[in-house]
Amino acid sequence: MANFVLIAVCIMAGMVFKATKSIHPDAHKGINTWILYLALPAVSFKYLPKVKWITEMLFPIAGTLLITVACFFLMMLYSKSKGYSRRSRSTLELVGGYSNTSFIGFPLISAFYGESLLSIAIICDQTMFFALSTLGIIAAVRGGRSGKVSAAFILKRLITFPPLIGCISALLLSQFIDLASAEPFFDKLAATVSPLALFSVGLQLKFNGWKKLIPQISVSMLYKLILAPAIVLGLALLLGIKGNIAKITVFEAAMPTVVTSSIIAEQFRLNTKLTNLTIGFSIVIGFLTSVLWYRILEVLF
Repeated sequence: MANFVLIAVCIMAGMVFKATKSIHPDAHKGINTWILYLALPAVSFKYLPKVKWITEMLFPIAGTLLITVACFFLMMLYSKSKGYSRRSRSTLELVGGYSNTSFIGFPLISAFYGESLLSIAIICDQTMFFALSTLGIIAAVRGGRSGKVSAAFILKRLITFPPLIGCISALLLSQFIDLASAEPFFDKLAATVSPLALFSVGLQLKFNGWKKLIPQISVSMLYKLILAPAIVLGLALLLGIKGNIAKITVFEAAMPTVVTSSIIAEQFRLNTKLTNLTIGFSIVIGFLTSVLWYRILEVLF
């Protein structure tokens, strides 16, 4: 119960601080820097060395990539049927194909399943970031007006992303060094992820001007919150993947739109209003649908 209260309080606090202008408009950038450079790498060092790498651990990678690929085809068909521009289609791909696996996913997994299963969630999160930094950037470039993007640019984004560096470092160093003595230190840093991430989300929520974009917002959220996890669930049942690996992978697939999509949309001149509104509404509604998916997964697995 305490975890759910934490989620509500942190997000509401962010919204109140923003509404009352009690905090700098760009305060979330500093908070995000702490999370990305210190807290999330600490999560990797805390949990990844304890992971038992079996064949089924490939499922979080496959499931996360499947969401992006399926979104590409769905939004292509939907955009053609509506006569949308390439810019609109790319925006829909961006807000539908990538989950908020860390800022929202980690706190909700901690609340529903316990922190011990974050080791599986980290794999989903890093795969999601890899897809966003490659396929997401390519989609943004095709829909934007900023010209071509080089392979070097994409590679630089990947190798300089702190959580990915932390993930790889944790996996490599744990093979040669006993990190048990440093675990209390990683515990303290990792504990800051949930409250700060949720507070940052609250600071960034936007809902104004949504009526004109109801069709696009609706189809994006339908895919992101319902169809995407259903597709991953179908894959799990087809492959016979069970237990916590299946649960966490499907649950992470049901998370709302990743906040980073707003930054990419702005950078490549996509529809930032649609992006921001979808992020906001998907987070609010995603809390409700996450309960539904939790119930479904408890029954099936």
